[in-house]
Amino acid sequence: MTKPDKPKAKQQVYTLLVEVGRKGGDGLPEGATGAALVCYATGVDEAEAVRETVAILKQADLAPLDVTGYGTLAERLAEGHDIPDEERALMDRAAAENAVIVAQMTPFYDGETGGGGSLPLPGVSIH
Repeated sequence: MTKPDKPKAKQQVYTLLVEVGRKGGDGLPEGATGAALVCYATGVDEAEAVRETVAILKQADLAPLDVTGYGTLAERLAEGHDIPDEERALMDRAAAENAVIVAQMTPFYDGETGGGGSLPLPGVSIH
């Protein structure tokens, strides 16, 4: 007797804000103490998207410290976020390539921190 195939969970694209610290060979600008990265990552749930993003960033010699999830496109729209076409195109690319896309990098300098997701996302007004 064979088991019926479980329906595969649909991959979705999640918007993540990742704060990274310094690590040798990380490619961050000289004098930066870290950075905030806006990423679009695929996963069957947000936890998987976070795990995949952290793993990819570690492979790129970055040192992820904190990840803040902003949800899927549908969730962000339901919260009233204004999402420009350029951002949607990057989300579509992440979905098509089953990838993690780093859309924006904002370096921190002495005394600055991301504060656990306090940076606005591109084209998004967070209330």
